Amino acid sequence: MDVNTLRIVATLAAFVTFLGIVAWALAGRNKARFEEAAQLPFEQD
Repeated sequence: MDVNTLRIVATLAAFVTFLGIVAWALAGRNKARFEEAAQLPFEQD
């Protein structure tokens, strides 16, 4: 394996990880949790 192959593998791994994070963030089952977290700065102590 040369260095260019390693760079390609690393780039593809990072891209797949990015797509996984985007899919997780847009998943419908997380919507309620994210809405609750969005309101945290506005809550009174």
